[in-house]
Amino acid sequence: MPASSSFDFANPDFFVAGAVGEPGARVFYLQAGQDGTVVALRCEKQHVAALAHHLDELFADLPPTAPDPHSRALHEPVETTWVLGSLAFGFDAEGDRIVIIASELTDEPPGNEARFAITRGQAASLIATTEELLAGSRPLCRICGLPMNPDGHVCPRSNGHTLG
Repeated sequence: MPASSSFDFANPDFFVAGAVGEPGARVFYLQAGQDGTVVALRCEKQHVAALAHHLDELFADLPPTAPDPHSRALHEPVETTWVLGSLAFGFDAEGDRIVIIASELTDEPPGNEARFAITRGQAASLIATTEELLAGSRPLCRICGLPMNPDGHVCPRSNGHTLG
């Protein structure tokens, strides 16, 4: 893993969400690049889903925008920069940018931070990509709501019986 550090991307060339692997064993990432530097933050599916959800809510108050075609897929090879702990974001109306602050998951503060001032087009692409990622997820159990594997699911609400 590369040495950890903080980043400030005031004008990223791309900002994407993506996953590597098969459903049930996927590793999720938020990835950005600027001036040849690529940052890949390993995260949970819930991080990506929550970010897309909140960006979508923000878009309800903004003029429509076309997705950025450069912000659709992870750039290979994907090498983890650090593991994401938390996300925050806000809208810079003057610069017409959405500012995302990512903080590293660490036991020993202070951790690293990454700041990404993305365009609305990059955010629109992230929302669309996340919808595709989530559509490719494993189906959820109708009883407990947990993901089901192709070979069945031991449901905690059914006294350990396997559901298929």
